[in-house]
Amino acid sequence: MAELTVAEIVQKVRRIQIVANRVVNDLFAGEYHSVFRGRGMEFDEVREYQPGDEIRDIDWNVTARQGTPFIKRFREERELTVQFLVDVSASGVFGSKDQSKLDLLIEVAALLMFSALKNNDKVGLALFANDVHRYLPPRKGKGSVLRLLRELVAAQPVHAPTRLDTALDFLNRVQKRRAVVFVLSDFLAENWQRGLAVAARRHDVVALRFQDPREEEWPAVGFVLLQDAETGEVVEVDTSHRQVRERFRRHQQDHEERLQQDFRRGNVDQLLLRPGEAYTTPLLRFFRQRQSKRQ
Repeated sequence: MAELTVAEIVQKVRRIQIVANRVVNDLFAGEYHSVFRGRGMEFDEVREYQPGDEIRDIDWNVTARQGTPFIKRFREERELTVQFLVDVSASGVFGSKDQSKLDLLIEVAALLMFSALKNNDKVGLALFANDVHRYLPPRKGKGSVLRLLRELVAAQPVHAPTRLDTALDFLNRVQKRRAVVFVLSDFLAENWQRGLAVAARRHDVVALRFQDPREEEWPAVGFVLLQDAETGEVVEVDTSHRQVRERFRRHQQDHEERLQQDFRRGNVDQLLLRPGEAYTTPLLRFFRQRQSKRQ
């Protein structure tokens, strides 16, 4: 994948920005707001207990010191911190249609970033593959979001095995306060389950998976050479044999079932998105279902 020039990066960012802003304004901002706003509470003050107050809100330490009941008062957090963990390993370059997994990933990330911007949230970004290659701490404002988008567009795919576990461990170290965390990846990695479960206990984690249809089922096109984009390994496969195609399909089904179990065990909501398919409707449906499930 050729490195983009500065002019090409600016042009692509501008094009993505226009599309994302239009979708946010027309469809998405309200859904983002309803799902993620007000999920956290921050301490406001301690005041004397009044008839009708919840007994469970009593601050027993202050009550013991003062000799009269006091309660803790909380208020809805005014802003959120939104962290994006984005997989830029070379497997994302694959695309059997006009769009690669990485292209779709960038569009979806942009949509969510501009939704966060509209809600005046802080937005941060970590680009990872075999390690965390770039980290931009959460900041507010349009200029910050555009910088994150430029970093995404300019990122070169990394030809090395994906270490999602390393990225999650990094997040768990640097993000101390509760945040909304979007993990955008094809999840073609190993040993990430523990890190994701730890992150989900601390944060509101959403896994967005990107998978090409040809990674689910092979067509009968005869002999093909397949190369692992991350390791460089090449194998030749005869897809004309039904047994070969069926074996691959069953393998992918088993992989999918294991992934679903891993996400359930980690208490993480996840959505699968495919290049070449419309993504706004599945995203809207996903967030509406997520909201109704948590009410």
